[in-house]
Amino acid sequence: MDPTPDRAPAVTNELDNDDYPAFSMGRAAAALGVTPAFLRSLDDTGLVVPHRSGGGHRRYSRNQLRLVARVRELVDSGTAVDAACRIVYLEDQLAEARSRIPSK
Repeated sequence: MDPTPDRAPAVTNELDNDDYPAFSMGRAAAALGVTPAFLRSLDDTGLVVPHRSGGGHRRYSRNQLRLVARVRELVDSGTAVDAACRIVYLEDQLAEARSRIPSK
C-alpha cells in the first residue's frame, strides 16, 4: 500500500508562462485599448500570429500582447502600421541576439 495520500499530479500553472495563449481577442483588445480589427491587421502582417482555440478563435499570449503594445506606441507617435511592425520585429530580433551573447 502506498503511504502517500492520493493527490492530483502537480500541474505547471500555464498562466505563469508568458507564451501561454490566455487572452481572447476581446480581452486582448480591451487590455491594450485597441480594436479587434487592429489585432487582425497585425495577424495579417505576420508579426503577431495568435494561437487558435479548438473553435478557431484567436488567443494571445502576454509576449504577443507586449509586441502589440509596442506597435501601438509607435503608431500613436505617427509611424505607419507596416513600418511599426517592421521596427518591432527588428527590435525583437536584436533582443534575441543580445540574449545569446555571453556577458563578461
